[in-house]
Amino acid sequence: MRAVTLDGFGGPEVLTVGRVERPEPLPTEVLVRVHAAGVNPVDWKTRAGQGMAGLQKLPLILGWDVSGVVEEVGFGVTTLAPGDEVYAMPWFPRPAGGYAEYVTAPSRQFARKPASLGHVEAAALPLAALTAWQALVDTAGVTAGQRVLVHAAAGGVGHLAVQFAKHLGAEVIATARASRHAWLRELGADETIDYTARRFEEATGPVDVVLDLVGGTDGTDVRSVSVTRPGGLVVAVPGGVSDALAGAASAAGVRASAFLVEPDAAALTTIAGLVAAGAVRVEVERALPLEQAAEAHRQGESNRTRGKLVLEVTPH
Repeated sequence: MRAVTLDGFGGPEVLTVGRVERPEPLPTEVLVRVHAAGVNPVDWKTRAGQGMAGLQKLPLILGWDVSGVVEEVGFGVTTLAPGDEVYAMPWFPRPAGGYAEYVTAPSRQFARKPASLGHVEAAALPLAALTAWQALVDTAGVTAGQRVLVHAAAGGVGHLAVQFAKHLGAEVIATARASRHAWLRELGADETIDYTARRFEEATGPVDVVLDLVGGTDGTDVRSVSVTRPGGLVVAVPGGVSDALAGAASAAGVRASAFLVEPDAAALTTIAGLVAAGAVRVEVERALPLEQAAEAHRQGESNRTRGKLVLEVTPH
């Protein structure tokens, strides 16, 4: 099968397209023919020797977001059958090999693809949507009437987090460049803050939950404490809770939590239902062929993407 591999960590140029052996499903696993693979910040960070690089072995096939069709099922699989359209974030943080024509993973890490979406849009969802959902629902327990601040709201995780928080009945404050504000308001943001023109802590009042998708850049994590009510929560997604954040949070009576997304087919099923109901939509800025994975990484690293980037895996 075709796959995008890297033999050593480095810049986008280390990504090469070649042929590797097709995986075979073990008992309880399914073989999925990949139609599209999402591209995420963890992908290019890992490629560069950061992110999840320490958990991987070279040579490596990157990619955790996939949407495709079940080709074969292993012994014992009862929930899926050949021909089923599925989407998933399998194995994370172990390697999943999503930048390829086929992947194998436990059947119960896959959910049925939202019927209203094509594979490109569906492949943009799993990692970003699960990050937003698990952070807001499972970690923060967001409830109606709370105020939720989402940093980097125009990105892959951020634009879904805005919609989930709104669905949960929260008042949503979103930080993003001014050019994204009208779009974010369409998605449900009640307030928008241009972080390039004004410090967010000067532009909004106290909040109950901060979903920090930026981290230590410009002190965003520590500065978020100053707008969080005592007893409130800062969910620190990139890099976890730094010593500086932990100290600031403790002094202010604010909770700070590290977070890492996990495979979660049940949540993906719920998310598919929200998509079907029209409560959530995913933004794909650009879909590129598998052979242009390096270009997708270059664009992603510019930090100017609205929503997601996706690789299309066409049969050869």
